[in-house]
Amino acid sequence: QVQLVESGGGLVQPGGSLRLSCAASGIIFSANAMGWYRQAPGKQRELVADITTGGSTYYTDSVKGRFTISRDNAKNTVYLQMNSLKPEDTAVYYCAAYRTSGHSWGQGTQVTVSS
Repeated sequence: QVQLVESGGGLVQPGGSLRLSCAASGIIFSANAMGWYRQAPGKQRELVADITTGGSTYYTDSVKGRFTISRDNAKNTVYLQMNSLKPEDTAVYYCAAYRTSGHSWGQGTQVTVSS
């Protein structure tokens, strides 16, 4: 059974930083591309960043230069380092494993950027 457990969310002031972690189990982690998505109230879930098995990355335009996705295959964990946070980054952030049967999702972690 696939389990993805996110952590690291919280309340931060504008300009601050957070590091999200997603620990995976039940999959061959190194064989799966991984992604971070977010969903703000009243909005659709959107892709924030993802990373292939080979380490290639993609970022949505609004986070380029501020967020960094990385993975540690030895720890079965994917990270999202978020710097220079803005109020519009406020959302529930979800980790996803890209599987041939479709995405597997974590439960999400709340990120709130507010003064």
